[in-house]
Amino acid sequence: MIRTENKAGDTSTRRIVRRTRGHGQGFITRLMSPSDLGEVLKPFVFLDLFEADRPTIRAMAAGGGMPIHPHSGVATVTVFTEGQMRYDDPTIGSGSIAYGGAEWMRAGGGVWHGKEMSPGDVPQIQGFQLWLALPRELENAEPESRYVEAHDMPSVGPAYVIVGSHEGVQSPIPAPNGINYLLVTLKPGERWTYAPPAGHSVGWLAVARGALETDAAITAGELVIFEPAEAPISLRATGGQHAVFVLGSAVPHPHPLHLGSYSVHTSAEALAAGERRIAELGHKLAQAGDRRTSSGTIPVLR
Repeated sequence: MIRTENKAGDTSTRRIVRRTRGHGQGFITRLMSPSDLGEVLKPFVFLDLFEADRPTIRAMAAGGGMPIHPHSGVATVTVFTEGQMRYDDPTIGSGSIAYGGAEWMRAGGGVWHGKEMSPGDVPQIQGFQLWLALPRELENAEPESRYVEAHDMPSVGPAYVIVGSHEGVQSPIPAPNGINYLLVTLKPGERWTYAPPAGHSVGWLAVARGALETDAAITAGELVIFEPAEAPISLRATGGQHAVFVLGSAVPHPHPLHLGSYSVHTSAEALAAGERRIAELGHKLAQAGDRRTSSGTIPVLR
């Protein structure tokens, strides 16, 4: 058992208090939703683990996969643990997102998206999509999209700093303050300790591949929640392969969650405003016709 030292100097363990394998639907496993674990882990309110093989990737390239859908009140963060996808947006540019890179999409007052990236020529794609509940000053603000490739994403030791700041290194993603989100790979037997910033009492991780040990074993496909605390989280990779996982910590989101079909807001009024904007954009989407780029992507409608 790996143990940590608390602020009072007593030896204690940052315990796992809850774990889940979620539920699957096609190539997606839903590990967290706003109506269940999102209430516990907010501002982290949603997490999907997706994994597609070559036949599924080919179907996605032919127009299958996730349909275009709306959001408001949240930001989405997509990272890849295997494979890559291409982005192509006339207002932003084009490139590819692989391990270490991320797509950031702040829905704010409302967007429609779902096909802004197309699969690369790879045998396997795996990764996570996370939703963050936005603070009141941003939940109905202008939307924003950003693609950060791996060579532009800072890292510290085994961790890419996808959101927030870790060991003095700041992510280029313009996320709200008080949130850290790391993409980490540990070699077999490697130990690593994450010390959260002051106030980050929310803590969790989800494993894509391999296995970890802290106060208990954590295996691929699991999301685990740590007890509310600011103590470090100490981990060791077990088994014969690299452990690849995402880890989040944050200052707790202080507002209740008001939920729409694809939206999360801090009040009924903010939710209503977001859903009105989504409906307006839906009419524009219907009138716009084919918005597909030459590479097969459909840019986010903001």
